[in-house]
Amino acid sequence: MDDGGAAARDGSSAAEVEALRDRVAALEEEARARPPRHRGRSFLAAVLIVLGCLLAPLSVVAAWASDQIGDTDRYVDTVAPLASDPHVQDAVADRVTDALMTRIDLSALLSGVSPEDRPRLEKALGRLGGSLEDAVRGLVHDRARAVAASDAFEKVWTEGNRRAHRAVDKALTGKGGGAVELTDDAVTLDLAPVVDQVKQELVDRGMAVAGHIPEIHTDITLVRSDGIGKVRTYVRVLQFLGDWLAVIAVLLIAGGVLLAVRRRRSLVAGALGAAVAVGLLGIGLRVFRAVYLDALPAGVSPGAAGAVYDAMTRFLGTTVRMVVALGVVVALSAWLTGPGRRAATVRGLWTSGIGAMRATADGAGLRTGPVGPFVRRFRVWITWLLVAAALVVYLLWAHPTGWVVVGIALCLLFLLAVLEFLAAGPRAEAA
Repeated sequence: MDDGGAAARDGSSAAEVEALRDRVAALEEEARARPPRHRGRSFLAAVLIVLGCLLAPLSVVAAWASDQIGDTDRYVDTVAPLASDPHVQDAVADRVTDALMTRIDLSALLSGVSPEDRPRLEKALGRLGGSLEDAVRGLVHDRARAVAASDAFEKVWTEGNRRAHRAVDKALTGKGGGAVELTDDAVTLDLAPVVDQVKQELVDRGMAVAGHIPEIHTDITLVRSDGIGKVRTYVRVLQFLGDWLAVIAVLLIAGGVLLAVRRRRSLVAGALGAAVAVGLLGIGLRVFRAVYLDALPAGVSPGAAGAVYDAMTRFLGTTVRMVVALGVVVALSAWLTGPGRRAATVRGLWTSGIGAMRATADGAGLRTGPVGPFVRRFRVWITWLLVAAALVVYLLWAHPTGWVVVGIALCLLFLLAVLEFLAAGPRAEAA
């Protein structure tokens, strides 16, 4: 009987082993059949993510082109600080001085002055010293520099640029008109109003002959590029795409993440890829600035040209930093919520620290009352509500910067810490 039982057990064991072998073979067959499908999904997901990352810097430029050209207030906010820039003021003063000196007849200057104004003019020129031409040029330049540094010039500059916004549209899209003119290789701003103010200043200083100078139109170069006509075509396309290109880039990355087998890892890769691509755009802006200034003609002030370049690309640089910060925050969030060992260690330190704070509060006699059980019951829902609220704040922010993204992330982190603190049960309940 024992031999029969042993034989039955051996037969059962053999059947189990055979069944396990069949199961292993089936799993191996399934595993061999699965990789091609996964490889196809992974390849398509990678293509979508790469395309989204490549479109990310283009979407930043498109948003800049659409916002800078289509929004008059933003354009005025961009160029308004240039009125107080010393390099721009010096360039304006030099240009106005050159224009006026070509129209002033030095030989007839003193003879054309009225007897009552002659002492005042001679006194003004005598203080400057040197030859008559140098003295007059110095006086004209001083008046032009004073006008360029005055509050009145800032107002004229701001209001003039507001009225000339259509002309900037002409400079970048080829249509419109106004005080800003587009030539074959430069965008220039007419300084006739400044010349008129300087002439009046000279008349008030005793140089009555300046009042007889006819209207003068001279200009200052805002942007110079040999290929501005070609750039204009690209700007038209980017302005047409506007914010839609950013939406397309986000949808491509999101589609790649949803299609990927390892979605969390793909999200980290997509967020970091977009951040790196846009970061390269920021580096390119700085490199192009140096190349652009080195290629300026001799008559253009490098300081003024650099100030104009920095002002026109300020919003673009701000958007670059914002996208980089957003990509890093998204990638870090996806990594911290993942199953990795290091991420679990960080979460453990987070939970332990908040638990220690809660234990200290319990020891001090602080209680959450009915709030604690409520938070523990709806903890997941509250967490998602906080994340959604942070996302809404970011989307409703008019022009978020990198610091805005970091600030929203830190506020969300603080609220999650408070949620964790309230959800942690006291030691008595835990026992």
